[in-house]
Amino acid sequence: MIRTRTIALSLATLALGATLGLLAAGPLNPPGGPVASTYKTLTEVEPRIAINTANTPGDADSSFKISQPGSYYLTANITGSIAKHGIKITASGVTLDLNGFDLLGVAGMGAFDGVHAGATGLTNIAVTNGSVRNWGQDGIGLGDFGAAAASRVEGVRAAGNARVGIYCGLTSQIAGCTTTGGVYGILVRSYTTVSNCSTSGSAGIGVSADPGCTLSNCSSSDNAGEGFVLLTGCSASNCVAFTNIGHGFDASNGCSLSNCSAYQNTGNGIDLLGGSTASNCTAYDNVSSGISAGTGSLVIDSTSRNNTLDGIVCSFSCTVRGNSCSANGSGGDGAGIHVTGNDNRIDGNTCTGADRGIDVDTSGNIIIQNVCSGNLTNWVIVANNVVGPILDRTAPASAAITGNSAPDSTGSTHPNANFTY
Repeated sequence: MIRTRTIALSLATLALGATLGLLAAGPLNPPGGPVASTYKTLTEVEPRIAINTANTPGDADSSFKISQPGSYYLTANITGSIAKHGIKITASGVTLDLNGFDLLGVAGMGAFDGVHAGATGLTNIAVTNGSVRNWGQDGIGLGDFGAAAASRVEGVRAAGNARVGIYCGLTSQIAGCTTTGGVYGILVRSYTTVSNCSTSGSAGIGVSADPGCTLSNCSSSDNAGEGFVLLTGCSASNCVAFTNIGHGFDASNGCSLSNCSAYQNTGNGIDLLGGSTASNCTAYDNVSSGISAGTGSLVIDSTSRNNTLDGIVCSFSCTVRGNSCSANGSGGDGAGIHVTGNDNRIDGNTCTGADRGIDVDTSGNIIIQNVCSGNLTNWVIVANNVVGPILDRTAPASAAITGNSAPDSTGSTHPNANFTY
């Protein structure tokens, strides 16, 4: 009797388990209607538009033409044709991803661009991530006639283009780009920012910026003209100009340079016009002067060394304060600081190892709290300037010092004294 009950219970348990399994598995018959795919469409996978003859056919002066807003990308390298731009853009709101590919111009093609803004008044065009080489005019040409304002060029390498490597319109951004060759490496219209870019080997100017532009962390080298040309109101920070045939930095009125370096340029390392500022900058081994300051300029806390002419030369109404000038006049004739006009304040500088330490050609300046040492002539100052006392401390002035205190060896308590040591 017990055995029979056990077998019956086991069979009931198996039946219940089978029933639950069927309930968990769902219905055995599929629903009616067509079977729908669960995969994404090609448009969903790649919503951008490929550059090709079907999607972006060219016209009389372009191999490919973008005439509608949207996001476009390359799928292969492009080789240019005679008398045609590589890609012409005639619409605003376009993003073009070069996708790591190369746009290559051809010999004798004429004045045509790799990427060209083909209408006036365009805005919001972006070109990114690729190479443009050997075009008859510009590699990236978004700047002519006010075209393509508020644009962006990022991660582009431009080489051997006949006129400009990268050319942008107003209020644009250029970031992480390199250029070599051309007449201009980078040319930008007003209010543009240029960051983390390098340019070299231009037949003219490395980076040319219209008024109101901002540059940071850029370098410009081996150009046949100036490294950087900055028009009115531009600022540059943490930039480097070296081995250019012209000035390293040619800055117009009202410009600001900070933490910039100019090395072995044939012109002045840093050339400032009126009302400009150079702070915490370095000018080393330039063939002309290290820093030249125009009327009303400010040169502070900078270093100028081993330049052929003057370390710092200033004209009228300048403040030159807290600078270190050494070994200037190297291979030529120069002063640590050379004052050529009046109403200047020369304050708290150190000048060593030049033909003249501080050389003041005209009256009406104030010279206080400076130090000169080891120059062929430490001080050359014409009459009728305001000069703090100059104390000769070229003889040893103190005994050896060990411990916690020592007597004053300056020999003066005058707050504005200058020292020769």
